[in-house]
Amino acid sequence: MDSSTKRRLFFSFISSWVGRLSSTIVQLVQVPVFLHFWTVPLYGEWMIINSIPAYLSFSNIGFGSVAGNEMTMQVAGGDRDSALRVFQSCWWLITLICTATILLLSVGLYYIPAANLLKISNISELDTKWIIFYLGVSVLLGQLEQLLQSAYRCIGRYPFGSMLKSAFSLTAFGCMMIPVMLGAGPRRTALVYAIANVVGTAIMCLLVRRDITWLKFGWQHASVAEIRKLTRPAIAFMGFPIGNALNLQGTLLAVGYALGPTDVVIFGTARTVSRVALQMATMINSTFEPEMTISYGAKNRDLTRTLLRRACQLALIVSIVIVAVMMLFGPWFLSHWSGGHVPPSRGLLSILLLVVIFFSLWSTSATLMTATNQHQKLAAYYIAATSITCVICYFFAGWYGLYGAAAALLVSELIMNIYVVPACLVIAHDTLPAFLASMLHYPPSLKPGALLARLRRSRPPEFEEG
Repeated sequence: MDSSTKRRLFFSFISSWVGRLSSTIVQLVQVPVFLHFWTVPLYGEWMIINSIPAYLSFSNIGFGSVAGNEMTMQVAGGDRDSALRVFQSCWWLITLICTATILLLSVGLYYIPAANLLKISNISELDTKWIIFYLGVSVLLGQLEQLLQSAYRCIGRYPFGSMLKSAFSLTAFGCMMIPVMLGAGPRRTALVYAIANVVGTAIMCLLVRRDITWLKFGWQHASVAEIRKLTRPAIAFMGFPIGNALNLQGTLLAVGYALGPTDVVIFGTARTVSRVALQMATMINSTFEPEMTISYGAKNRDLTRTLLRRACQLALIVSIVIVAVMMLFGPWFLSHWSGGHVPPSRGLLSILLLVVIFFSLWSTSATLMTATNQHQKLAAYYIAATSITCVICYFFAGWYGLYGAAAALLVSELIMNIYVVPACLVIAHDTLPAFLASMLHYPPSLKPGALLARLRRSRPPEFEEG
């Protein structure tokens, strides 16, 4: 890897770390705040309702993610006109889809007894519908923000775009906590969160227009042909939010139906603690993904193979270290973090942490597939694996309690590892023996002292002291 690649990786890592830190702060703060000001059953029903709008994240059919990859490769090749055409085409398509989804959501909520279907008793039927609507609007705005973030990625400023997204997400969360601490109910809390997201999206539009002057908003360069070209990989990207929703919210619903809202809080809170390690592994993915797009587009096989190996190696090291720490101190932290409302089950947390180890390998390998728009089969496997997991989670929860629900999560991780690792090695022109050997090889150039010295030498002048 040359110095410019290493420098971009360094600042990408910093921005990814800030993004994961903000997500961790949100997860760590919300549980004690909600449990302090709301009752456990009320918070459990809030979690159940909050899981429904997550399914709206598939509404943009993945055009935001695909557009980011396409724009990055085109700008790297000096073709800004094509990148502008992709941006305007996808902007208007996503806007129309989100508008139609909001209208359909409104009609559906008017006729469907949401609270009754979700077995909600502490929140009224009307409030349940408004909460789903407000949170749904927030999810849909995230689709436009993803495309705006891709605009910074295509010009090589993806760390800045990531920092913006993290700042707006943290601000929206902070605004949501205010009504909770002032004694407001779930409906007003959801409304404040939606308003904060609307304002954040508007500000991000203004910043993109100011910082990237050639990337204009409008429809003059929009093209139906461009949308057709991106449709197939975009539809495949739709599988990831669906799979994520099944893996996260779907399993929560399964636990809720099998055991009730109180066990949802216990299971969800323990999994939140375990996902601190998981988020550190995903931070490696977001660090390396833009560089994988660039190297693959430049047909640099050696660099692509090196990036894949180093990303997987770092993800495994980070996840194993953090899992070991969490197994020692996790139960104590869980008890104190929840104010004693959630029992510190070492067995439950250990199973959930084991899931993280299996996740880190396949998810990091799969980054090469998503970065190069070769993810159609990956998405299909992910949906299938998480769907199977939801069904098994429901039955295992009913038969073996929360331990059974946690063990069910291992199913999807095993399925994904069996498919993803060999498929990514083909793309990187690597072999399984060489790949596995690289996991144990720690080059001298990557030793902490040498790496720190090199990063210091590569810092821009504005980072120098004085």
